[in-house]
Amino acid sequence: MKALILAIQLMTRVPLPAIATSEQDVARAIRWFPVAGILVGLCVAVAAWAGLRHDPWAGAVAALLGWVAITGALHLDGLGDIADAAGAAHEKPERLSAVLADPHIGSFGVTAICLQLIAKLVLLRLAMEAVPLVVLAAVPVAARIGPLVWALTLPPLHSGMGTSFGAGASRTVCAIWLVVLCVSAWWTGPMLLVALAAIPLWSLWLRRKIGGISGDGHGAGIEVVETVTLAALVLFA
Repeated sequence: MKALILAIQLMTRVPLPAIATSEQDVARAIRWFPVAGILVGLCVAVAAWAGLRHDPWAGAVAALLGWVAITGALHLDGLGDIADAAGAAHEKPERLSAVLADPHIGSFGVTAICLQLIAKLVLLRLAMEAVPLVVLAAVPVAARIGPLVWALTLPPLHSGMGTSFGAGASRTVCAIWLVVLCVSAWWTGPMLLVALAAIPLWSLWLRRKIGGISGDGHGAGIEVVETVTLAALVLFA
């Protein structure tokens, strides 16, 4: 139960009481990330429904604001950091670690975050007319299966969250969540399965460009998988 509470605390801004935890609890929290995704998805769907009572654009803006608010922009921060690191490493590979450790954001990061928000807003607007809101709610769940895969397939870049999650990731739990995703896709539509392709592709990109996984890599990957899955919902619904 502690691992579940930690997963919700790490992945959302849902107010929960502070609890005493161990390193094992922190490591096992990754197994419950998709459950945190359910809360994120419900928040997005409810916000979209409220906005849709006015018009589709209001629904899209409300859904995006709800998405950012429930996650505290945590994953957007990771996306910005990874974009800055990849941009710096393009010219000077030895700067990668220093840029990832720098709390300040650079031009690559700002650009990536802005493009991500624009893409999500437009895709949410188009999705309002393409799929039921319950399908939108499933997108954050699918994306949060990614960290289990990345923790199992990529080496940690440094000690920290990436290392802790790697110790708690389980192939069995990962397989269970993948089965859940497939069953959900049978109900909500096969477009959700695009996440199954986006997750390993992000793993491949991280290995080639960054060299491994970190907390920023997890957050950025969640954002990327969410957007790719949204695009699939719009294009193939």
